[in-house]
Amino acid sequence: MSQPPPNVLSFAASDPSCGAGSQADIMTIASIGCHPLSVITAITVQDTSGVHDIYPLDSGWVARQARTILDDMPVQAIKLGLLGSDKIIHVIAEILSAYPDIPVVMDPVLASGRGDELTTAIMMESMCELLLPRVTLLTPNSLEARRLAFIDACLAAPPDNSTLDECASRLLEMGCEYILITGTHENTAQVTNLLFTHDKKLRADNWNRLPHNYHGSGCTLASAIAAFVATGQTVPDSVFSAQSYTWHTLEAGFQPGRGQFIPNRYFQNNIP
Repeated sequence: MSQPPPNVLSFAASDPSCGAGSQADIMTIASIGCHPLSVITAITVQDTSGVHDIYPLDSGWVARQARTILDDMPVQAIKLGLLGSDKIIHVIAEILSAYPDIPVVMDPVLASGRGDELTTAIMMESMCELLLPRVTLLTPNSLEARRLAFIDACLAAPPDNSTLDECASRLLEMGCEYILITGTHENTAQVTNLLFTHDKKLRADNWNRLPHNYHGSGCTLASAIAAFVATGQTVPDSVFSAQSYTWHTLEAGFQPGRGQFIPNRYFQNNIP
């Protein structure tokens, strides 16, 4: 009998467009050669233009989904996406504390690409207090990094002069082991993604800026990192492999509707 593929467990909301959320995680994880496991945190009404409504599931249902899967099979990595409610964040923190040896990659989804707010201030505070100490790698974009880094300062907005290095330092102090800050939203010719750990900035990776806006790029990157970690790569190596994978999915992206482009997770097979 052949060796089963590594299992990667995703906590995320369902996206009917299959551009982001749980469906994006499933396609990404499977295309890298791992077996995707999916815990649904919320049901959304969304398309390629944005999120129109969100219905968080009962936190007990989220806990039952996760515990049933974790009791049944080994999990090599966990990916956290849109979590839906403060109660769900609390139950996920309890679950992670029961499985401290499983690497956790967290994409802190605060808003949609269009700017629809998806996470409250209370939820952000709980993320920082309860989840970051249990997270191996945090993958915010630069806007999310600035918001989360200063959540404990009770500021209406992050300081204008805050650097991404300072944001990374503050977030690492909250407990995560690594942080990858993506630079898509920065005003730079190339997209520069910065990888930090507690004692230093490990790397700055530069990628050619692509011409479109994409629905699900953050989900793709975080779930790809989790998948590469599950295959046995180190976190820094997984970060680079996942960036390369994600850039190629975006380069081969397509526009199925009237809104943003969607990453082509099957670019290697030329299947749009």
